[in-house]
Amino acid sequence: MNQDSNLADIGPAAPASLPTTTALATFRVDVTPPVGHPLCGGWLRPAVGIADPLYATGFILTGSGAPVVLLAIDWCEISNRTYHMWQKALADAAGTEPSRVSVHCIHAHCTPWPDNVAQGLVNQHSGLSGSMDATFCDETIARVAEAARAAAGTGIPVTHISTGRGRVEKVASNRRIMGEDGKVKAVRWTTTHDAEVRAEPEGQIDPWLKTITFYNEDEKLAVLHYYAVHPSSYEDRWVSPDFSGLAREQRIRENGGVPHLFFTECAGDITAGKYNDGARELRQIFTERLHAAMLQSEAAPDRRSLTQWHWRSVPVRFAPREDHSQEMLQSILADSEAGTQARNRAAIALAYHERIDLPIEIGALYFNDDICVLHLPGESFIEYQHFAQQLRPDSFVAVPSYGDCGPGYICLERSYAEGGYEPTDSFIAPASEAIMRTAIIELLKPDV
Repeated sequence: MNQDSNLADIGPAAPASLPTTTALATFRVDVTPPVGHPLCGGWLRPAVGIADPLYATGFILTGSGAPVVLLAIDWCEISNRTYHMWQKALADAAGTEPSRVSVHCIHAHCTPWPDNVAQGLVNQHSGLSGSMDATFCDETIARVAEAARAAAGTGIPVTHISTGRGRVEKVASNRRIMGEDGKVKAVRWTTTHDAEVRAEPEGQIDPWLKTITFYNEDEKLAVLHYYAVHPSSYEDRWVSPDFSGLAREQRIRENGGVPHLFFTECAGDITAGKYNDGARELRQIFTERLHAAMLQSEAAPDRRSLTQWHWRSVPVRFAPREDHSQEMLQSILADSEAGTQARNRAAIALAYHERIDLPIEIGALYFNDDICVLHLPGESFIEYQHFAQQLRPDSFVAVPSYGDCGPGYICLERSYAEGGYEPTDSFIAPASEAIMRTAIIELLKPDV
């Protein structure tokens, strides 16, 4: 195999047919933090209340090699060695390998963002508020792993699978507004108050919410939804999964408790900013728009027998950005005059340096010959989602991001020269684009 030295061997070839023992088990745990818990890794001040509960919903698929575990959690991000802790705990619980576990955050901002190494660095400096409550977060890993352990071995046979798409109207917009000089001239934030910036064209997005549904004959077992947008309407410090999570919860109620999982796709440069001036009623409006797309996506699914499935993964390493040395980051962290946000950000960036020996797994889950779910790390740009879809134009391709968020934003190489928020806030070097694309090609090329 001719591949970048950052990539390791992919692993065994796909099985020829579906074993008769294929089964699916699900589990769900309340992961709501207490009032006062830090939000968004310290980017926001601590929670003042609980608007809506948060959940971690898991999916264990067995019958084609070791089990595969997927988890969608209503948290902002999970980074670095803490992400690996989640992988290992769930792998041990389900009797599988960490490389066959993929954990994805929904990325609502008024939720936790744990990184134990970063918090350990913060603890060395008095007067600096933390980025997480380590006790709560560690206890949450244990509770979710215990739920996975209880679910393992209780799977129901999967006989059929369906896919569908629903168009989401007036939610997503590209955050990066480009000027004639090829530089970013404006940024559309989660809430964008500037009417002129909101009036700019929607830009490059993926307007489709995608759905995969699993059945045992006519019984619906689980529903997985995918859509690319920052799922944050406003940041009032009240804990909530925001509009993506609220739309999902509505579908669970309407489906009599059938598990629905929501995965945020490549939304690193995608927000609701064009349609969001901060009005409080917009959270409900966005919820209704996603809910309508979910109904459309589920209404006329392409249902067929599940004949085969398999999982493939490849470990990658993205180099830290060259202009953010450890010495510089340590200086920011120690600077009592720097803001809390800047110091916590420096701690998370240092945690990325500390974990550089620990690779990031990128995985792909295939069903039949024409369904692929590509599991990406970080806050990946929408261009990676389109790139994956272009590699398999005749297939149904979903691209959940917000796996291991140690890298922060995974921009394009040209983004660093274009400017804007994301490349400024990214923890990894511009050359990461080539590594990312090589991994995607290896996982999605037609002969897999």
